Amino acid sequence: MAHILSAEDVAISLGSRPILADINLSFAQGARIGIVGPNGGGKTTLLRILTGALSPDAGRVTTVSGTRFAVLRQGDRPTAQTVQSAIHGSAEVYEWASDAHVRELHAGLIPDVPLDAKLTELSGGQRRRVALVATLCQDAEVVVLDEPTNHLDLAGVDFLANYLRQRFTRANDPGALLVVTHDRWFLDAVCDRLWEVVPGHDGAGGRDPQPGRVETYEGGYAAYILQRAERARLAQQAAEKRANLLRKELAWLRRGAPARTSKPRFRIEAANELIANEPPPRDSIELAKLASSRLGKRVVDLLNVSYAWPGGATILHEVTLRLAPGERIGILGANGAGKSSLLGLLNGTLPPTAGTVRRGQTVVAATLSQETRELDEVSHRRVVEAVADIATHVQVGKKYLSAGQLVEMLGFTRERAWTLVSELSGGERRRLQLLRLLIREPNLLLLDEPTNDLDTDTLAAIEDLLDSWPGTLVVVSHDRYLLERITDHQVAVVDGTLRDLPGGVDQYLEIVRQAADTELEASTKPTNGQLTSDQPAGGVSRAQQERQARKAMERAERRMARVNAELVELGINQGELAANGEYDQLADIGRKIAQLQDQLAELEEEWLAAGEEMERARPRS
Repeated sequence: MAHILSAEDVAISLGSRPILADINLSFAQGARIGIVGPNGGGKTTLLRILTGALSPDAGRVTTVSGTRFAVLRQGDRPTAQTVQSAIHGSAEVYEWASDAHVRELHAGLIPDVPLDAKLTELSGGQRRRVALVATLCQDAEVVVLDEPTNHLDLAGVDFLANYLRQRFTRANDPGALLVVTHDRWFLDAVCDRLWEVVPGHDGAGGRDPQPGRVETYEGGYAAYILQRAERARLAQQAAEKRANLLRKELAWLRRGAPARTSKPRFRIEAANELIANEPPPRDSIELAKLASSRLGKRVVDLLNVSYAWPGGATILHEVTLRLAPGERIGILGANGAGKSSLLGLLNGTLPPTAGTVRRGQTVVAATLSQETRELDEVSHRRVVEAVADIATHVQVGKKYLSAGQLVEMLGFTRERAWTLVSELSGGERRRLQLLRLLIREPNLLLLDEPTNDLDTDTLAAIEDLLDSWPGTLVVVSHDRYLLERITDHQVAVVDGTLRDLPGGVDQYLEIVRQAADTELEASTKPTNGQLTSDQPAGGVSRAQQERQARKAMERAERRMARVNAELVELGINQGELAANGEYDQLADIGRKIAQLQDQLAELEEEWLAAGEEMERARPRS
């Protein structure tokens, strides 16, 4: 594989504070690298240095001449341009539509987004997906994605993982992928190498600050955890040896006042060096197993419950859900399906439009919302004070801890514990939000997208805490790793109803695929390059004709993406059968591939015909 980029002895500081130092990294064609680390540790700074957006204070970054970067950043501001121009610029439809991988991205990530819509008219999630497609459509050797799974549902994350895995393993694609994400399932599914940004520290009292570093690991997230555990074990052994040697040296130095003056100087210097070279410990978060209120036999029962927004359409229709004591349930569904509304019915903040809600007398519910707006009311308070406002002391096991001790256990340093809530980062606000909920001793915990803004170490600590949660747990999340880790079974909100999922997340993804296939089959198949039967009749406005043509294009795109995926899978099977000499089955697969290729050609003709119709329908300026 050809070399693309290398960073040699790179270092950068912010004022007098060192951020990163001694960074030595490289990657070649076909690399799929995941970058992990705590919030604020320097991941974005590292990306900016590697892409040339930020010059290091020391060292150098070398790239192959002409290397182009496509970068998906967080928080880009929307403009008044259309979706099509945001993705493809001024290129005509026929210029970009002939590329199969571009059509695949349109069908997989923005099937619900009109190409002529303005970005300012879209939701935040839609704009994020448009930005993702725009990045992946760029002609670049290195693709850099900063939190690409934000605002994607489970089906979207699954599509993106499959797309990236196929794109960056093709022999004729000279590209490489760098991705920053806290989605651990995505890291395992896509990445073959991980870089961990380990932050530095400010030193005691701000003296002798230490820069952060980057540690490299082979494999995905699971392999990274195993390697990191082994490195921690070896580091602990080295630390124990160092401590034993240090104790001996200090004991020798302290043998009486008269003797100290005659110590050989090299022994004193050796002891001081042991102390000075002691490496800083990795930041850790310890979540306490707090007490919870006693839970009776009944928790919450939803019986034939329906819910509609005032003056709006019905979101949930005749839903029945009975929560049992100690039950751990995950709720899946597309964005806007009604998952948060279901949580609102369970915690009593939303009244049902129809049906009955029965709630146990001993239930003490706590809800972790998607946003952290509830912290706005204590934004003027410091972290310790925001916790003490609820409880000054909390029982943890047989101990009573103060608010300050509890805050430190959650990963806030003594300095950060006295920081104003308004000055906290997104991850710190999320941790504080969770802590304020837990010290209320709830026995019904409702979590709405709990992984937002949290790094992988914090997520692991939260999962460890929830493993032994004695109450009832309901989790809404698109984080597959989290769902499969802390819930016993899952249900899905589909078309306003609740469906049980004995097969878990895999069954839900199959339901999504079947629904897409049903939608495609419902549309009349075009013939002779004509549009489908929903083509508008004479007398219809140009705008309506254009919308109908665009829908026909989108249907064709989704069908082509499905056929391409089948061709890739059959191609893999074909290679395995050829290697094993199973020629009878090989002939069958060859016939299937030929049929799919014919079908793909027909779909491409259909797509082009719809594109021409859309161009004719557009008003001429």
